Amino acid sequence: MDSQGGPYLNKGALVSPLGAARLSQLAMGCAVIAMVTHSAGYSGSQGMFCMGAWCCCFAMTAAVFFLDATRLYSCLRVSWDNLTVTWAACATLMYVTASVVYPLFFVRSECPYEGCEVRDFRIAVTVCSILGTLAYGAEVALCRARPGQIVAGYMATVPGLLKVVQAFVACIIFGALANGSQFSRYAATIYCVVVYASCFALTALVVIMTVCKRTKTVRCMPFERFVVVCTFLEVLLYLSASVVWPVFCFDTKYGSPWRPSSCPQGKCPWDSKVVVAVFSCVNFGLYLADLLYSQRIRFGSSRVPAHSRV
Repeated sequence: MDSQGGPYLNKGALVSPLGAARLSQLAMGCAVIAMVTHSAGYSGSQGMFCMGAWCCCFAMTAAVFFLDATRLYSCLRVSWDNLTVTWAACATLMYVTASVVYPLFFVRSECPYEGCEVRDFRIAVTVCSILGTLAYGAEVALCRARPGQIVAGYMATVPGLLKVVQAFVACIIFGALANGSQFSRYAATIYCVVVYASCFALTALVVIMTVCKRTKTVRCMPFERFVVVCTFLEVLLYLSASVVWPVFCFDTKYGSPWRPSSCPQGKCPWDSKVVVAVFSCVNFGLYLADLLYSQRIRFGSSRVPAHSRV
C-alpha cells in the first residue's frame, strides 16, 4: 500500500479492455519475434525493417505496460494519455506495414529449399503480425475521443491521430526519395523535397509539443489556432508538391510517363518517383481532412467547458 492508502499496482492497467489489448500486443510481439528468430528467418532490407518494427513495438509496449501498471509514468514530465495513444497509432502503422511487407517478400505458396516447415512458420508469423495489428488498433479505438466526450488529450482526437499518419506517410516518401529517385536533377523537385521535410518538421513539432505538455500558448496565439495555421500551410505546400512533382518526373520534357523497359526491378528511379507521387497525394488528402476536422472541433469546442480542451 502507498502513503495514500491505495494499492501499489494500477488494477485498471491489468484488468481492463485496455490492459487486455496491451497484453495481446505483448503476446503477439513475443510470438512473432520468437518464430522469426527460431525458424522463419529474415534477410535483406525488407526483413531488417520488419524485424526492427516488431522488436521496437515489443520493447516500447513492454515499457508502457510496466509504467502504467506501476504508476511510475507520473514521474515522467510528459502527457501520458497523449504519449500512449500516439505510440499505439504509430505501432499500428508499423505493424500494418510489416504485415504486408513480410509475406510479400518471404511467403511463397511452394515450399522453399529449407523445407515446408519454414514456409509454415512464415505464414504463422504473418498471422500473428496481423493479430498484433488488430491489438494495437483496438488500443487506438479504446483511447480515441468520441463526440460529446471530454477530451483527455489532443492526440486522442481525429486530427491528432491524423498527425501520426501524416508523419508515417512522410517517412515512406523519404524512403522512396533515398532509393535513387534522382530528385536533385531539377530545382522544382528539390523544392518538393523541401516541402516534404518542412511539413514533416511542423507535424513532428505539434506532436512533440502535445506529448511534452507545451500546449498552453505559442507566442501570440493559442495552441489550437497554431495547429490550424500550421495545417493550412501544410495543405498549401502539399498541394503545390502534388502538382509539381508529377510534372517534373513524368512529363516527356523532363522524364518518362512510362516505366523504362531497361529499368532493374527494385532499383528503378521511375518506381521511386511513382511512390513519391502517390503518397504526396495521400498526404495532401490527410492534411486536408485534418484541416476540415480541426475546424469542426474548434467550432464545437465552444459548447464544452474550457477545462475539457487541450
